[in-house]
Amino acid sequence: MSSKTSLKKGEFIGALDCGTTSTRFIIFDEYASIIAQHQLEFPQYYPHPGWHEHNPEEIIESVRACISGAVQNLESVGWDKESVKAIGITNQRETTVAWDRNTGKSLCPAIVWDDGRTKGTVAHYLSKLGSEGIRLPDGEVKKGKEGHNLIKSISGLPISTYFSAIKLRWMMHHHPPVQEAYDNDTLLFGTVDSWICYHLLGSVHLTDPSNASRTLLLDLEKLEWSKTLLDFFDLKSSILPKLLSSSEVYGEMKDTELKGVKVAGIAGDQQAALVGNKCLTTGEAKCTYGTGAFLLFCTGNKVVRSTHGLLSTVAYRPGPNLPPVYALEGSIAVAGSAIKWLRDQMKMIESTSQINDLAASVEDTGGVYFVTAFSGLLAPYWDPTAAGLLIGLSSYTTPGHIARATLEANAFQTRAILESMHKDAKHETKANELKVDGGMTNGDVAMQILADNIGVDILRPEMRESTALGSALLAGSAVGLYGWDLSKPNTFARVNAAGNSTFKSSINDDTRGERWRMWQRAIERAKGWDEDEAE
Repeated sequence: MSSKTSLKKGEFIGALDCGTTSTRFIIFDEYASIIAQHQLEFPQYYPHPGWHEHNPEEIIESVRACISGAVQNLESVGWDKESVKAIGITNQRETTVAWDRNTGKSLCPAIVWDDGRTKGTVAHYLSKLGSEGIRLPDGEVKKGKEGHNLIKSISGLPISTYFSAIKLRWMMHHHPPVQEAYDNDTLLFGTVDSWICYHLLGSVHLTDPSNASRTLLLDLEKLEWSKTLLDFFDLKSSILPKLLSSSEVYGEMKDTELKGVKVAGIAGDQQAALVGNKCLTTGEAKCTYGTGAFLLFCTGNKVVRSTHGLLSTVAYRPGPNLPPVYALEGSIAVAGSAIKWLRDQMKMIESTSQINDLAASVEDTGGVYFVTAFSGLLAPYWDPTAAGLLIGLSSYTTPGHIARATLEANAFQTRAILESMHKDAKHETKANELKVDGGMTNGDVAMQILADNIGVDILRPEMRESTALGSALLAGSAVGLYGWDLSKPNTFARVNAAGNSTFKSSINDDTRGERWRMWQRAIERAKGWDEDEAE
């Protein structure tokens, strides 16, 4: 390691990216070149089929270790840690943490975003809509479908296992310490960003609108917690974090090697990736392919209400007194995790990267279609009772066909979301490119299959840590670093500008149309399989 006295001083921006399976801390320069980084996986817990948990304390341990490791790496390449001028935070969204305001300790395992245990809780609140309805501030009651439409109108979201309020209600019903803390008014609720900030900034309970918009408790247009929704879900406001913007100074690090450095940007991972891909103008879209896949389409300062199975969400709020930027979003629960399933459960591959070679060993799927509905289907289908389905198998089928069908499943679900977005946004012409990032995009075969089956150009940047970069751009803009300004997209012109790869479709419209028709048949067969709605 370089001598401390000889270390150079520069101007860098840090990004803490706490994902579903790992945490990383990345230090960028003004061009988005990575100067130093450190990444650690943290344990995943699957106590029952369809359940997925994290230990919140293990997440914090991984955060501290990643910051420490990245700072050591920064110094080893000759830079002083004081070169880090601000930090942005991005996180897996919806994952729900409950902790005690007196001890700062979690009260139960965190329920991860893709956990499916809350189907009974969803059924309870749908039933409540039918019997009691939801009460508006003026006393009017909306029941049944009208009530559900009201919830979607306020929050942009349907009642689903996916969102945080449902997970919290399950915790309160099944973990007595959570209910006791609620009754004693010591319960704090938050998504992972809130949990991290509480520990790094010294017991400060806060969040940003991009994360808050995934809880089922935020009024999208007013950008405040909705009393109507809180009352419907029987929750009190004292458990909620303070709502700030996505780009402002929230406080300073109270410990770690970066003690005293300002934390100045927060966004949920998919909104951060939208910013990191510089999709700041109405009509621009990106898709992140990680554990799941998430396609966001920027709608500017306007909330676009979806009638085609998509979610309306806050992309980011660029400052305390500035109007928010909104997006339409479609989410695929299973993307990269299907490849891990082939590796870990089916033993078809030894590493996730091998799926590209295995898929390339065959020219097509041999008629095999794989609906990867391991925990139901998300956008635009929204069927929690759908189940995973491999169909079209024959004695001709090889592991190569199944590998290729796995990658095609990702492409077909992306196409379904893109088509819905264009209908909602009322664009008369189809987008001719989609920006992509995330671990799955490293494979050229996977990207070619994507281009072939959705029929648009796929644009892949050379530096694909777009989620972390987005939080860095939010933080840098808040402190005025490098002249970055979220309201002036041209100030990011030099950020991650080199080395894009473009993948164009290599099949004709008839072939693409026939594959799409068969995929839709497979989807219909996967729907409605799981009849068990009990908690």
